[in-house]
Amino acid sequence: MQTLMPPTSLLTPRRKTRPVSVGSVIIGGQAPVVVQSMINEDTLDIAGSVRAIRELHSLGCELVRVTVPSIAHARALEKIRKTLEDTYQPVPLVADVHHDGMKIALEVARHVDKVRINPGLYVFERRRTSGEYTPEELQGVHQAVREALKPLVETLKEQGKAMRIGVNHGSLAERMVYTYGDTPLGMVESALEFIRICEELNFYNLVISLKASRVPVMLAAYRLAAQRLGDYPFHLGVTEAGDGEYGRIKSTAGIGTLLADGIGDTIRVSLTEDPKQEIPVCYGILQALGLRKTMVEYVACPSCGRTMFNLEEVLKEVRAATIHLVGLDIAVMGCIVNGPGEMADADYGYVGKTPGVIALYRGKEEIRRVPQAEGVQHLVDLIKTDGRWVDP
Repeated sequence: MQTLMPPTSLLTPRRKTRPVSVGSVIIGGQAPVVVQSMINEDTLDIAGSVRAIRELHSLGCELVRVTVPSIAHARALEKIRKTLEDTYQPVPLVADVHHDGMKIALEVARHVDKVRINPGLYVFERRRTSGEYTPEELQGVHQAVREALKPLVETLKEQGKAMRIGVNHGSLAERMVYTYGDTPLGMVESALEFIRICEELNFYNLVISLKASRVPVMLAAYRLAAQRLGDYPFHLGVTEAGDGEYGRIKSTAGIGTLLADGIGDTIRVSLTEDPKQEIPVCYGILQALGLRKTMVEYVACPSCGRTMFNLEEVLKEVRAATIHLVGLDIAVMGCIVNGPGEMADADYGYVGKTPGVIALYRGKEEIRRVPQAEGVQHLVDLIKTDGRWVDP
């Protein structure tokens, strides 16, 4: 998918983060915000997994995550990776490791570019029925975490690969809940414990996430993390966002708000749908904020009594003719009252002038007036004249 960066941004300056390499992709630094998703296929299904990864990647998914619940699944990644390289192209891969996953993580680290671990589930912790943790107990658990994490850190460091410390609000370790509560602070402290161990081992190829299914919790956790977790890049997402319109609204509210605050280096929209449906939402969020440009930006008024034509139908016609022109801003405005002013930043404008007549604009300059029935073709001709047309 073609991507163009805008020359300027009016958003809060982006938080300065260290660049972390994940295969051919860079997360953080000055790199564009990376789009990622996760396949649903069982990783033991080699052909199905390869097909799903290829489909996502061809749609613009730059980083693909797979789940590895067992050693067998971890070993399957070797065949998946090789098949992709032989029949398609190398695709940056991330492996999701949960539940006492030290052996799994060590195996899968050989075959992927990044390993994601969940601090709340990485080391088994016997459940307690009551009572607070003593300092000695906390130190004992911390030491167990360090011992479990050290081999993975060492193998990732040797191979120049990355780790995502992926905290989930719904799966905080019991000691974190006892000590800090089921709170954004508990989420940040959970990440900090693992970050400090990695730093003690001189490993800094880290990406951090602090996901929650409730947007206010997610926002609070990332904002606190931005103050306390140094310059590590952040993976943003509203976990378990659901499906349909509301799933997209929740994801946009969480991810978009933080990106507008300058926080975030890679994103995943987690929908209860085919993962391919997540990619347009990701790019839509980034385009709306001016962080990536992967489609035409259409500016259109909502219509009112002054509108000189059926705005909804004309917008569909303009979109059908020009949707492939990545990088352009095209305005479709119903009347002359607000049109020229409100579309001033557009490259081209299609504006109702009088009944049956529209005016075509290049930027703020009116170029010509034509019959409304011929307006779309004249718009295409104008774009061609300017040398900005490409065939679909």
